[in-house]
Amino acid sequence: MGVAKLTDFNTILPESKYARIERERRYLLQDLPEGLTRADHHLQITDNYLTGTRLRIRKIREPRTNKWIVKFTQKFALNPADLSRTIITNTYLNAIEAETLSVFEANEIRKNRYRFEFEGRQFSVDMFLGDLFGLVLAEVSFATNEDLDSFPQPPFALADVTNIEIFTGGKLSELTFEDIRNEVARVGLTKAKSG
Repeated sequence: MGVAKLTDFNTILPESKYARIERERRYLLQDLPEGLTRADHHLQITDNYLTGTRLRIRKIREPRTNKWIVKFTQKFALNPADLSRTIITNTYLNAIEAETLSVFEANEIRKNRYRFEFEGRQFSVDMFLGDLFGLVLAEVSFATNEDLDSFPQPPFALADVTNIEIFTGGKLSELTFEDIRNEVARVGLTKAKSG
């Protein structure tokens, strides 16, 4: 009974100084968009998802300077049917805190993140590594619900996968590229390409 009440509270949690609403669209890409190469500046990201939770440990490395940022993050959808709007809370960790939490390193995702501007919008383009090598996703963020709801699929995207749960980090951490390819073929996502 107590767990149900907590879950109910979490689904209506308003944005606060501790948690913020993240509005994003996520797109499946064939490869890096035209104008980006693998050698272009990028960040190296390692996400470790704690099994059965909404928690992850994210390590971000800047290859040119070898500087690291480590964040402990909780992220969840306000409405499980609408993954474009999530509540996110980040806690930045120092080296000792990151080492203490490293015991949870399982369900790992590694990716290179590139910045890409298209028609005045900043996209984050993720090229996945390891078991997900071959998967490329792009995300774009919005300040308002109106912008999010009216944004058209960009021509470099194969499909809008925002509300397909297997393309969320927690689910991706349990899959391989072959799993993703099979799901794409099963539901015919590439037929949704615009332009």
